[in-house]
Amino acid sequence: MGDATQSRRARLRAEATSEIKAIALRHMAAGGPASISLRAIAREMGMTAGAIYSYFGSRDDLITALTADVYDSLADVLEASHRTAPDDAPHERVLAHARAYRTWAIAHPDEFRLIYGDPVPGYEAPEDGPAQEAEHRLCAALLGLVAAAWPQAAAAREQGGYEWTDFQPGLVAMARSTFPDLPPAAVALCLRVWSRMHGLLALEVYGHLRHQVHDPEKLYEADMLDLIRSLGLVA
Repeated sequence: MGDATQSRRARLRAEATSEIKAIALRHMAAGGPASISLRAIAREMGMTAGAIYSYFGSRDDLITALTADVYDSLADVLEASHRTAPDDAPHERVLAHARAYRTWAIAHPDEFRLIYGDPVPGYEAPEDGPAQEAEHRLCAALLGLVAAAWPQAAAAREQGGYEWTDFQPGLVAMARSTFPDLPPAAVALCLRVWSRMHGLLALEVYGHLRHQVHDPEKLYEADMLDLIRSLGLVA
């Protein structure tokens, strides 16, 4: 009986936690990340302010949990996209990754803005924890693209001159532990690939392409094919 009661409490707590996150995302969609308020969420759920603090000790804790969820959701999508491409076809993997990234972002614009938009006023992200671990998963997915393409990326390999000291220690530690054979130039290439994928997509998500092009997907696809060619891969 005790185990059943404990299991029921755990289930109810998990359900309440999910509802809090869902309401927070809805508030964020309506008013941006700065609109997230534990007290407002508590009122909507019919809870006391004190009760909701038993789930999240502060607004920052809730934002951190949401951030970790979003990073993990995106990492799941991108890692799955890699499995759709053959191991010996790095250009197909790059294209699959880019397409999956855009599809996710267009379907989840508010979550995209949470992790890639302006910082939430007053929020200080912790230096470690689930959110940081989930963000590292995204970095590892991008590094995986570069690692697969590196043997063929002749033009990229010629753009040397990078040292490990050019990058932040956390990125260096993650890169060297995940892909120990990659040189610093590969990490630079990883960041450049991300900037190409992210740039047009951010313009689209934030509505800046609305008055410029009829079909942002066509523009994005052309840019990704150009990226693949610039890496020296077969498209």
